[in-house]
Amino acid sequence: MKTKHYEVALEDLEHELVAMARWAKACGEKILVIFEGRDTAGKGGAIDAVRQRMNPRQCRVVALPKPSEAEQSQWYFQRYVPHLPSAGEIVLFDRSWYNRAGVERVMGFATEAQVGEFLRNVPVFEKLLVDSGIRLFKYWLSCDQEHQEERFAERLEDPLKRWKLSPIDVKARELYADYTRAREDMLAVTHTSHAPWTLVDFNDQKRGRLTLIQDLLSRLPDTHVPVEDIAWPDLGHPPLKEDFRLLQPIPPYGGGDDDDDDD
Repeated sequence: MKTKHYEVALEDLEHELVAMARWAKACGEKILVIFEGRDTAGKGGAIDAVRQRMNPRQCRVVALPKPSEAEQSQWYFQRYVPHLPSAGEIVLFDRSWYNRAGVERVMGFATEAQVGEFLRNVPVFEKLLVDSGIRLFKYWLSCDQEHQEERFAERLEDPLKRWKLSPIDVKARELYADYTRAREDMLAVTHTSHAPWTLVDFNDQKRGRLTLIQDLLSRLPDTHVPVEDIAWPDLGHPPLKEDFRLLQPIPPYGGGDDDDDDD
């Protein structure tokens, strides 16, 4: 998808996302969106596209590290519960409890008994969330191995993206089919009427982001909440200059055209 077409379409959806956030805050809605999928599919970019225009105090991203020794001894879902949305909040999970059915299973970090227990419990856990008033949306971002390999190579060559690569990613390249089987087992059990999965094609990441956002918005009530009026009186005097006398000013950056600086 051409970037210029993507940016125009995204801007329209951003207005709808901001309006949705205003509705969620006004009505005390609790919205939880789970982003799962292949490595390199584009979870981070999709999450950024959803949240970038919303108030970060209202829209939070949760990306938990591997569990600590203490967390490994807890009820499996326990570490996720503190991050669930409160009234008026939108929470975006960059991976979630589904790690157990995916990477933990394929890489051998969880036993088959633990995976089986998880698959039996997760529909019940999610039913409790939905019954409590949380609006739960689960997205699986999919991409072919050909595109995955291209994106891994890009990360390998780009110093600004090398941090995204890990030994797990290197091993995962050899286990594409194993991840597919693990995903299918997971979907067979956890694609429920109260918490269904939505699979999105992310071979074209720009088109995938737009598809995901459009789907999310279509599944939420189209309730208009007027923008709150803000009184904006005249300043009453000419704008003041910043006083640098007590500071050590840094010379202006000279890498671009000053006329293009909107800040």
